[in-house]
Amino acid sequence: MEIKIKEVRASSIITKSNLPDADYVINPYVGCMHSCIYCYARFMKRFTGHTEPWGKFVDVKVNAPDLIPIKTSKYKRKSIFLASVTDAYLPLERKYQITRKILEKLIPLQPNLGVQTKSDLVLRDVDLFKQFKKGEVGFTITTLDDNLRKEIEPFTSTVQSRIKALQKLKEAGIRSYVFIGPILPFLTDWKKIILKTKHCSDFYMFENLNVSGSIWDSVKNWLKDRHPNLLKDYEDIYFSKGDYWKKVEEEIKEFCKKQKVGCRIYFHHGKV
Repeated sequence: MEIKIKEVRASSIITKSNLPDADYVINPYVGCMHSCIYCYARFMKRFTGHTEPWGKFVDVKVNAPDLIPIKTSKYKRKSIFLASVTDAYLPLERKYQITRKILEKLIPLQPNLGVQTKSDLVLRDVDLFKQFKKGEVGFTITTLDDNLRKEIEPFTSTVQSRIKALQKLKEAGIRSYVFIGPILPFLTDWKKIILKTKHCSDFYMFENLNVSGSIWDSVKNWLKDRHPNLLKDYEDIYFSKGDYWKKVEEEIKEFCKKQKVGCRIYFHHGKV
């Protein structure tokens, strides 16, 4: 996989968030290397000046740690989330350590830290997570089937490595969670994910597949190629009247209650 890597200097790094559970977000990189077929962040490409397809470029914000204030009470008890339109633990992080340096700078400011990733590299920074009075670290898990994982997010850590890392976070005393999303109809067995991980996850987040914008073309091409029998079902869910996701949401609530696990649901119910 050829990725265009460029070192850039950012003008700011802590930005106001539109996410429901975060006051601010930090994105140490522009772009991503995971090549997820369902990625909502591809809209960012129009702001980057890149001609490469989304997933084929990463800009490294080499000065990002220097943009964290040395002393301020502005972010104390405010939630800061890493990251909203990239993964803070891309393979490049092994070399550049931008995320680690950012975390070191954030410790004196003591925000409520949130981290979500698809990489077991996050374990490297357990020593830093322990220095935040309040924080949580989560893994995105869309499937337990690693063959399916290779289809939909080919350059991510294996499913098993994420679950093992989740266990280690739990053992280290870090509040941890699983983000089950996007839920792919008829493919994401979210019940099995819960049962497989509930011993080491403090709570769960759920999001359904969003096919707005160019995402549908990406998903449709993947379905045609790998799961043609599901294409009509997806078209029925997204392009005709129905309550598929409402039923799934109610089923999630009921199952989580039965399993005695906490859940936060972030479903998109609007039609495409």
